[in-house]
Amino acid sequence: MSTLIYSTIDYFNPATLPGAIVYALAFLVLAFLAGRLVHILVRRSIKRVSDPTGFSFVDQLLQVIIFIVMVILYAQLVPPLRALGTAMLASVSIASIVIGLAAQSTLSNLIAGFALLLYRPFRVGEQVQLMTPRGMMTATIQTLMLGYTFLRDDEDNQIIVPNSMMANIVIIRIHPKIN
Repeated sequence: MSTLIYSTIDYFNPATLPGAIVYALAFLVLAFLAGRLVHILVRRSIKRVSDPTGFSFVDQLLQVIIFIVMVILYAQLVPPLRALGTAMLASVSIASIVIGLAAQSTLSNLIAGFALLLYRPFRVGEQVQLMTPRGMMTATIQTLMLGYTFLRDDEDNQIIVPNSMMANIVIIRIHPKIN
């Protein structure tokens, strides 16, 4: 019957099982704390803006990125997992290309949504004129999300426009007349 006895040094050596477990726990705690810090900072930022549309998305995206980076860093630190870490980096690169090609229209809507949130060519509540399949229409901006912009016309019809189109069409902002 053999017993495994580890010295204190083994707990700090990532090449040993106890060391790998200690580092796994440390990276997990660091990822959790970093994710929590990002969440708190995003929530504080939401309080300072009038349109918090993109903040919850950015919050979730940053938390996922933090955990992915921590897993890759952990795999690079532990010698038996180093090959796995390298393979994960290569896989992420290939997967990003495949996903990018497969979701071109969705990603273009997402990128255009970020651009609309950043540049603010129009705001929620403004009345605009734009070309639709029914011709030139006047509508009020209801909601600006990351993928789509929702408008409401004078006949109470909802118009849903992909953000990639909103970023590429001519929009006339109508300012109310002051008497």
